[in-house]
Amino acid sequence: MTVQGDRLKAGHNKLDGIGALVSEGEKSRMEQLDYTLLDRQDISLTMFYPRSEWNSPPPGATDHMVPVNDEIVVSCRFYPCDKEAPSILYFHGNGEVVCDYDDLAPIYNHSRLNLFVADYRGYGASTGDPRFSTMVSDAHGIYSYLRNLLTEGQFVDRLYVMGRSLGAISALEVAAHYQDQLGGLILESGAGGGGWARWITASDDQALWDELQRRHLAKLQSIRLPLLTIHGEHDELIPLERALELRDLLSSEIKDLLIVPGAGHNDIFLVGMQSYMEALQSCAD
Repeated sequence: MTVQGDRLKAGHNKLDGIGALVSEGEKSRMEQLDYTLLDRQDISLTMFYPRSEWNSPPPGATDHMVPVNDEIVVSCRFYPCDKEAPSILYFHGNGEVVCDYDDLAPIYNHSRLNLFVADYRGYGASTGDPRFSTMVSDAHGIYSYLRNLLTEGQFVDRLYVMGRSLGAISALEVAAHYQDQLGGLILESGAGGGGWARWITASDDQALWDELQRRHLAKLQSIRLPLLTIHGEHDELIPLERALELRDLLSSEIKDLLIVPGAGHNDIFLVGMQSYMEALQSCAD
């Protein structure tokens, strides 16, 4: 298997001109954006495919019901291997649940990576219903919970955030707000640059959508964390071009890219397992 990889400096991004959209003030006070425009039922039905599956954790793993407000909890599972090893906060895809990772977590652990996988509202044992805005806002509570868990457990302070497919949205939110506390950002089979024009209806206020897009792009360009992008060459759901566009938007000085030849959206890990895990290990070193 051949693997394409490269490393770019932010100064050579194709979309550097978009920097005009981001003032220094916006970069320094990255506030939490209001994504409720994306909470329409027709959008949620397209974006989310919740499953309420849950099981007992395998040996060594622990379950965590993370409170994200006074009424809602989000189910998560922690697969630790070594307190001296890096940890990954992982947001999964829109048709997955935490327990799907019971078989994959040992591979992460074998590579000396602690793995903490988070569900969304309505997924796994979580309460509530999934919405775009709460998916984004819940990422803050999940991050804070894991940060406290690692500190109290005396794990080494080496935390990375990772998002697969839809999970890239949550990972980008965490990366934008806590980058001084993180070692890097990992995006697998993901996109997240906006491009919401297909959801705008004749009755919508175009100015509101334009402002949300502008502020969302500003948030993305504020991210300076080392970036690893992993994508299948033949991803049929999120074309490689969309992942590369997102990659260009970020201001990271280090941008590593792994394109897995012959892989699609849902078989990327199986097709490229060796190179995939090598890239994760290299990122977390």
